[in-house]
Amino acid sequence: MINSKRGTIEAMGERRVARVITAKVPLSEMFGFTTQLRSATEGRGVPNLEFSHYAVVPRNVQEDIIASRK
Repeated sequence: MINSKRGTIEAMGERRVARVITAKVPLSEMFGFTTQLRSATEGRGVPNLEFSHYAVVPRNVQEDIIASRK
């Protein structure tokens, strides 16, 4: 699910009975993520989103954005 959103998994671990995945994903890809996560985990998954940094948009995504604005 993370990879399909142009994300990168940075760490995986456990906290008591929960599994924790730390990843970086572009904000533009996160819309609808909560619904997808809940569906995939039968309602048990809970996202915790936190801003990390700004980054340059990849060239192929830039082209898609520009094309959609014309």
